[in-house]
Amino acid sequence: MDSRVILLRDVPREDRPRERMMVDGAEALSDAELLAILLRTGTRNESAVHLANRILRECGGLRNLVDMSISELTRIRGVGPAKAVQLRAGIELGRRLARRAASDRPAIRKPEDAAKLVMEDLRSELQEHFVCLFLNTKNQVLARETLFVGTLNASLVHPREVFRAAIKRGCASIICIHNHPSGDPTPSPEDISLTRRLHEAGSLIGIDVLDHIIIGDGRFVSLKEQGYL
Repeated sequence: MDSRVILLRDVPREDRPRERMMVDGAEALSDAELLAILLRTGTRNESAVHLANRILRECGGLRNLVDMSISELTRIRGVGPAKAVQLRAGIELGRRLARRAASDRPAIRKPEDAAKLVMEDLRSELQEHFVCLFLNTKNQVLARETLFVGTLNASLVHPREVFRAAIKRGCASIICIHNHPSGDPTPSPEDISLTRRLHEAGSLIGIDVLDHIIIGDGRFVSLKEQGYL
């Protein structure tokens, strides 16, 4: 075999960011590896990952790279006009997504705001669905996730799973919501007990439980308003 031919299996795993992303997901990659995917190729003497690392060093980190123009990028050895355009396009897409995501985040100012987000989805469910809204410091919704689906009259909810999801989202607080398939949102003793357990667990780890809302058929009850939080 020609010694100049390099097989993929001979390339170190850290120099194969595309393959790593397919296996491990984008969140597992470093800044340099993500940058290398945008660059696509390296130089004669550097892999794309090595080039990406050098770019980050020379520009002083990702934050400074974001503000660099195409002409500034092309002054870096190994970055021609094509690579500079690719980088600027990726950065601009990220900026636009961040702006839209921030403007699209609903803010929760009262229990009704949270209830409206899930009412139509949960009011007709035949099983209990336990949903969390993950909020930032401005009480804007970062994400919504259904964490548990229970039987017709019970959801087996463990605070550990709730706060594992909250920590993963990097949120400041959460609002817990679940439905009563009967249509009656009156809290049960189990609902009250769960609310207190969640509140205690959140206090320990520094993530506030702002409310626990129960959804019925077109109606809801806020356990915070009921005095249980």
